[in-house]
Amino acid sequence: MPDLETMRHSASHVMAEAVQHLFPDAKYGVGPAIENGFYYDMELPRPLTPEDLEEIEAEMRKIVAEKQSYARSEMSREAAKEFFAIRNQPYKVEILNDLDADTDTVSIYQQGDFVDLCRGPHVETTGEIGAFKLLNVAGAYWRGDEHRPMLQRVYGTTFPTQQELDDHLWRVEEAKKRDHRKLGPELDLFSISEDVGPGLILWHPKGGRVRIAIEEFWRKAHFDAGYDIVFTPHVGRAELWKTSGHLENYKENMFSSMDVEGQEYFVKPMNCPFHIEIYKTRTRSYRDLPLRWAEMGTVYRFERSGVLHGLLRVRGFTQDDAHIFCRPDQVEDEVLAALDLTLFIFRTFGFNEYEVYLSTRPEDKFVGDPDAWDKATESLRQAIQRRGLEYHVDEGGGAFYGPKIDIKVKDALGRPWQCTTVQFDFNLPERFDLSFIGEDGKKHRPYMVHRALLGSLERFFAILVEHYGGAFPLWLAPVQAVMIPIADRHLEHAESVAKRLNRVGLRADVDSRREKVNFKIRDAQMQKVPYMLVIGDREVEAGSAALRSRTQGDLGAKPLEEIEQMLLHQVGAKE
Repeated sequence: MPDLETMRHSASHVMAEAVQHLFPDAKYGVGPAIENGFYYDMELPRPLTPEDLEEIEAEMRKIVAEKQSYARSEMSREAAKEFFAIRNQPYKVEILNDLDADTDTVSIYQQGDFVDLCRGPHVETTGEIGAFKLLNVAGAYWRGDEHRPMLQRVYGTTFPTQQELDDHLWRVEEAKKRDHRKLGPELDLFSISEDVGPGLILWHPKGGRVRIAIEEFWRKAHFDAGYDIVFTPHVGRAELWKTSGHLENYKENMFSSMDVEGQEYFVKPMNCPFHIEIYKTRTRSYRDLPLRWAEMGTVYRFERSGVLHGLLRVRGFTQDDAHIFCRPDQVEDEVLAALDLTLFIFRTFGFNEYEVYLSTRPEDKFVGDPDAWDKATESLRQAIQRRGLEYHVDEGGGAFYGPKIDIKVKDALGRPWQCTTVQFDFNLPERFDLSFIGEDGKKHRPYMVHRALLGSLERFFAILVEHYGGAFPLWLAPVQAVMIPIADRHLEHAESVAKRLNRVGLRADVDSRREKVNFKIRDAQMQKVPYMLVIGDREVEAGSAALRSRTQGDLGAKPLEEIEQMLLHQVGAKE
């Protein structure tokens, strides 16, 4: 069976042939395979409609049924230019003109009556492209240049079997339903205001409740793992960022400077230099190390507006940052402990599948001694292997200042999300002249490990929303229980029950609207509230509530004490 990339590239040619049958004057750009599918850029006499896509699909099925062969041939570049010029294909001619001067011959592929400039490879016949579906049409400037013609980009996908295609299409639709940009406003979790500025997040009360639950768990987990919590300013003098190298290597990602009493300041893009300055406030002994300092530090990075994406790509975010200062002999154990903490946190949040990557020294641009790099890389490798984790090696993928481990979590739809980075740094300890007094009474350079587990609260929150589809487990839910009084005379009692639950640390609200009970229940379900407590005359008299579960439906009347203990137990167990 051909590989998926070859199959998808071949499918793009079938689509182009089908378009040619329906629009003989079509002019073709490029049609590559991409992740999860393929596309072809085309200049057409009119905009395509959904009905057009159905017609193109039908034509593709005919081409597939004919099992046309993909025939490869070669032409001189000049002959190919003449060939495509005669066929009124100016984009192909432009591609040929832009090839390297020493390119004498090019390859041509033909299936049926469609001929294309292409390197290949392709499947043997059109009958091998599998089950396919055209997805949508988008505008695309030729070669990504806004000054060039706007083409129509037709997207499609193909899989070896219909079942695999159906599964993929289900995941695509499910991802749309779970999109945090859709659920965030619907569930009143967060918003982005153009008046405040793009990429700057406004956390609403409900989103704030979830954030507090995340932060409280994060802090306890870090205290239990031997970390101390630090707090640092949002701005720092330019001299700090010169020493760190940010102004030299990262300035294009920093916001413009501000003048404060004649001194140049920048809002911080990272927390590292501040933690280093804390380290430098006193002489450190080998007995003091390791030092593990963590911070929920809000940083600001200038991202271009075109790449901003909900909570996933923003300009201001809170990073769950930490820096470990340690001796060389402590490195492996510290990395191992960081991995253990990472996996514990992820499992608690409901993530049990991961992709692990080890990134090694770049070939050319790097700082530090190669032997130190090798030792640091081996420490990372050993830590991964000691935990029995499968991993991929990204040769040369480390930053210029050190090797790293990246961990991507997989959500409920199997999509990987980059979260954790555990990274060595040979650069900043040198730039800031960090040292500790060794057992021999001499100064030694400490190792520094950068470490972010969640990545950022904004990004991780978006991942959680999409993983759970907004239906958070009880311990994370912004509203864990809502009181639903049947009539106005039950409102006072419902409010007292909510206060009782709030006093023991639960998050309870009252739906005091003058609506029917069934309407309130449906609304609570839509808002994905885990529990509903319906209160009427009998419940007031008995000190109970008719309990409903978001997932199990009607659970019957239960004493308030029993309900309270049940909810507290589930929250404590992180259910």
